[in-house]
Amino acid sequence: MSVTFHDLSAADHLPTQLFKRTESDLSFFSERVTPIIAAVKAQGDAALIRFGREFDGVQPEHFSLRAEEREFDEAFARMDPEVIASIRFSVENVRAFHEAQKPEEMWLKEMQPGAFAGDRHVPIDAVACYVPRGKGSFPSVLIMTAVPAVVAGVPRAIVITPPGPDGKVDDATLVAARLVGITEIYKCGGAQGVAAVAYGTETVPKCLKIVGPGSPWVVAAKRQLTHLLDPGVPAGPSESLILADDSIDGALAALDLLIESEHGPDSSAYLVTSSRRVAEQAIAALPGYWAQQTAQRAGFSQQVLCGDHGGVVLTKDFATAVEFVNQYAPEHLEILTAEPMAVMTQIRNAGEILLGKYTPITLGNFVLGPNAVLPTNGAAKTAGPLSVFDYMKRISVGYVTAAGYQPLADKAKRFAEYEGFPGHALAVSGLRNTLLEGDKHG
Repeated sequence: MSVTFHDLSAADHLPTQLFKRTESDLSFFSERVTPIIAAVKAQGDAALIRFGREFDGVQPEHFSLRAEEREFDEAFARMDPEVIASIRFSVENVRAFHEAQKPEEMWLKEMQPGAFAGDRHVPIDAVACYVPRGKGSFPSVLIMTAVPAVVAGVPRAIVITPPGPDGKVDDATLVAARLVGITEIYKCGGAQGVAAVAYGTETVPKCLKIVGPGSPWVVAAKRQLTHLLDPGVPAGPSESLILADDSIDGALAALDLLIESEHGPDSSAYLVTSSRRVAEQAIAALPGYWAQQTAQRAGFSQQVLCGDHGGVVLTKDFATAVEFVNQYAPEHLEILTAEPMAVMTQIRNAGEILLGKYTPITLGNFVLGPNAVLPTNGAAKTAGPLSVFDYMKRISVGYVTAAGYQPLADKAKRFAEYEGFPGHALAVSGLRNTLLEGDKHG
């Protein structure tokens, strides 16, 4: 297979088709998730168990929808201690980052003498963290979604994830959950899992919000259920841009192209450069790297980098390469340049920016600390990474003293009269002063 090479070195404009992702058109999935959602709404647990067999290949005749305590214990016993240590290291860094990010519980500012206004931050009552499994095991996703929930103080934070053929949750996800402090894991994924937390079933609790990345099936179900469930950061299939200048070894840029392209055939990944040398070196290096991957992951990467949603983009100059990044608004952006800090100031749209040769996307995905659940499909133009704020809501707070009341009341009364609201005006008229005076004496 040949790497897709987009030679735009003589082009005056950037082709719009390069900015399309696999999740841009969800019509195929939207039609098919509708009956799945309806079945879960009507049949609850029975539908989840049936779909577990049908979609996830669950073999046991009976399996528990909730992971039992012994399953956590057994996972710890089976896991490699070094993997457990790596998971613990990640949890500690991600927790430290989100604790630093957490806002103060309440702030008030004196807007005028005797008149105070501010915000109070409170956690959302119930949030579901979605951990995919179709193309592998992803304890990192559990860490990224569940740690900020725990830091925010969500009273009921749960995890939903597809079961394996044995009817169980994978060991690493169970280990990560216990280290994070999550005790509720439910074995349901895909559109049916989203529906389960939107409606609630006999076993799975109804939640107010769902967070985490997922397949187009998950994205389509979230969109259909937004009237019941806050879908959170729009996190679909993985995508990345590697932005490189002529100072970089193209083989290094190619190495980092593997990272997101191996997630699955629905991913998107491009190397964007104005250096023909870098582009040619990257294309030449990729086959050797694929030979060092497993057949499955190499196949995924080849489908992406040799297909319509990936490859190498050669622009006429570096300014155009930067323009490509800002138009694309990638989930992950890695800047491989001589002065990455200076280039970063030119970037307006990206879910995350990783700077320099020693900060590959791999570090951000697993252990660096910032959240790796990021906006996809161009949503980085208006949205940011998953954060502790996504598990909290702001409540505005106002407090006016007796001494501060009258100047505000006079101005508010003028507003009310101008906009034609006599009840508003009456509430801050002299009548209120009379009633307050009577209350004070009584």
